[in-house]
Parts: sequence; C-alpha cells; structure tokens
Amino acid sequence: MATLTGARHDQALWRDYLELTKPKVVVLMLITSLVGMFLATRAGVPWTVLIFGNLGIALCAGGAAAINHVVDRRIDAVMARTHKRPLAQGRVQPVGALAFALVLSVAGLTLLLAFTNPLAAWLTLASLLGYAVIYTGFLKRATPQNIVIGGLAGAAPPLLGWVAVTGHVSAEPLLLVLIIFAWTPPHFWALAIHRKEEYAKADIPMLPVTHGEHYTKVHILLYTFALLAVSLMPYVIHMSGPLYLGCALVLGARFLQWAWVLYRGGRPHAAINTFKYSIWYLFLLFIALLVDHYLLLNL
Repeated sequence: MATLTGARHDQALWRDYLELTKPKVVVLMLITSLVGMFLATRAGVPWTVLIFGNLGIALCAGGAAAINHVVDRRIDAVMARTHKRPLAQGRVQPVGALAFALVLSVAGLTLLLAFTNPLAAWLTLASLLGYAVIYTGFLKRATPQNIVIGGLAGAAPPLLGWVAVTGHVSAEPLLLVLIIFAWTPPHFWALAIHRKEEYAKADIPMLPVTHGEHYTKVHILLYTFALLAVSLMPYVIHMSGPLYLGCALVLGARFLQWAWVLYRGGRPHAAINTFKYSIWYLFLLFIALLVDHYLLLNL
C-alpha cells in the first residue's frame, strides 16, 4: 500500500511540474515557431534545427511560464480559473518552481546556442525576460494596457523559428510577429470580460475592470479590424499567394463576426466563445500560411 501511495504521489508531482510549463500555450507557440522555420527556407529545415531549435524554444517558454506561476501564485489562489494550480494550492513550493524554471531556461538556451545560432538564443532570452519579468512582474499589475505592451513577448515565436534557420531578422518574420501582436488584445480581452469579476477580486487592472465592458468590447472590435488588415499583408508583400488570402479573409470575417456579436451583447457566453474562436483563428491562419508557401514552391 505504501508503494502504491508513493507512486501516485510521484505521478501527481510530475503532472504538477508539467502544469507549471503551461503545455497548451507552449504547443500553440511551437506551431507558430514551426511555421516561422518552414517559411524561412525553400531548401528544407535541417533536422537538428527543427528538433533541437523547437525544443530549446519550448524549454525557455516553459521556464517563463513557471516563473509566471511563482509571481502570480497569490492571484491564482483567488481566481476560479487558476485556483487549482500547483503553487496556488501549495503542491509545489516557489523555490522548487524557480529552480525548475532555471533548469528549463538554461537547457533551452544551451540547445539554441549549440544547434541554431547566437541571435536565436538571445532573442529567445529577451522574449523569456519580457514575459516573465516585464509583463508578469510589472505590466500586469501596472496598467490596463498590460496585454497590449506585454503581448510583444508572446508574439516572438515565429521570429525565433525564422532566425533559428536563417541567423538574421527580416521583414517577413516581423510581419508574423505583428499578426500575433494584433491578435493578442482581442484574444485576451474576450477572456478578461468573461473573467471580469475574478480579475476585479484579484485587483488586476484588466481593461474590463478599469474601463468597463462596453469600452473593452469597442476596443476588441477595433483591434479585430486591425488584425484583419495586418493578416492580409503577407499577400500584399508577395510572401503568400491566393490560398492564404482566401483563408485570411474567411477566418478574419468570422473573427469580426464574433467581435460584433460580443459588442452587441445579444448572445450569452459570447465573450468566452470569442476567446475560443481566437485560438482556432491563429492556429488555422498559420497553417494556411504554411500550406500556401509549399504550394507556391511547387508551382
């Protein structure tokens, strides 16, 4: 019986540390990183860069997420969405989580330096510090524009993937960053409306808390229009072709429809449904970029 109990405890502990890395968020980041890698070359991505580059980016992202858990543990404890997180419930101690974050980050940067190039490693480090220190440690509690300013760190993965392959920065990956940057506010503010009371209870100055839901809905709609415009730029600069253009228009129109439904306030659960669609939007948009790129190669 003691052995069985210990095994269960070890399994739970393993899952707790995995949860610290926010694996679902990391998977979405890796999709955009992969797209950045494959868009950067017409000759194919070297397998070492493909595997170890993405592993390095994933480890650094997981390390940043673990730091986020540590900094936000008191906030997490009073929010329904996060109160079961490992640090909020005391299943993992802050010192252990920080040590875990350090190991992940160092391992990730080591892989990037060994198998990609120094620029990719330093940009990844800057992204890690931007999210874990600047956004989580300062901006999140300082301004209702926290997600707009801090969103730049979360928008970096396609740039990181591109630079891991090429070793330099160019206009195309910066455009990919701009797409995610424009996507982040309507994506996150929709969730913030849905969780408005929890953010207010935790004393986090999210836009719906400080300026009200109507103001936030207007800004979600405006940012969604901006996102649609930005998402067409890959076609405008001949980075992609008609297939991507059609997908961007359809996906963007659907996002606008959800933003409009949310603005009008005529449908229950519109905020959380807008949030859920925004995840699918980004995933499908980047897949469309990738498919279009390889179709163009074969024409």
